Amino acid sequence: MGLFVLLMGVQGAGKGEQARHITRQYGIPQLSTGDLFRAMKTRDDDFARRIQQIMAEGKLIDDDTTCEVVRERLEMPDALQGVIFDGFPRTPAQAQWLEQYLAGRKETLAAVILLKLDLFTAFKRAFGRVTAKNGQTFNLYSNADGVDFRFEPHPEGAYPPRLSATHRETGEILNRRPDDANADSIIRRIDTYVRETEPLIAYFENRNLLHVIDASQSIPDVSRQIDEILRHSQTA
Repeated sequence: MGLFVLLMGVQGAGKGEQARHITRQYGIPQLSTGDLFRAMKTRDDDFARRIQQIMAEGKLIDDDTTCEVVRERLEMPDALQGVIFDGFPRTPAQAQWLEQYLAGRKETLAAVILLKLDLFTAFKRAFGRVTAKNGQTFNLYSNADGVDFRFEPHPEGAYPPRLSATHRETGEILNRRPDDANADSIIRRIDTYVRETEPLIAYFENRNLLHVIDASQSIPDVSRQIDEILRHSQTA
C-alpha cells in the first residue's frame, strides 16, 4: 500500500513546510494543482492548449479537467507509492473522484490533515513572510530574528510603502511573493479557502479521515503530530 495524504489549511498554515517534512520522512512527492496548471504553459499538446485557453479567458477550470490533470500526475513513476495532495480536491465532486480513482488502484487516503489557523494569524503570516534563496522563511510579525524589516515609502508618495527585508548576516535581500504584498489578494484567497474548504471538512469528517492540528504551534510540534497520525494510519 502507498501513502496518500491530503493536507488542508488556509494560506500561512504551513502546508508547504509540512509537505517538505513529509517528503523527507516518507519519500513521496507533493502534488499541487497550482503547480500542475502553471506547468501546462510549457507544454504544446492538445490537452495543455485546452487548459491554457481556459486560463487565458480567466475561467475556472472545471472538475473533470482538474481531475484529468491530477490523473496524469498520479500515473507518473514517482507518484505510484503515494503523494501529498495540496490544493486538491477543492470540491466534494473532486473528493469523490479521488476516492474512486484510488480504489481502482486498491489504494485509499491514509489521512486528511487539517492545519487549523485563525484567519487573522493567517493574514499576518502571508502579509509578513519573506524567503531566502535557500528556502528559509522569515516573518515580520513572528520570526524576524536576524532580519532587518522596513517599510519603504515611495519617494513621491504615489504608492503605499513597500515591505523590504534584508538578512543581517549575509546581506541577502529576501524575496516577498507579489501576491503576499497585496492585502486584497490575501483576503480574497482566504475567502476562497473558507468557501471551498468547509464542505470538504464535513465530507472527510463523515468518512472518519479528518485529523485537526493546531497550526499556531511551532513547526516541529506540528511535524511530530503529523508523524504520529501517519504512523497510526500505516498500522491501522
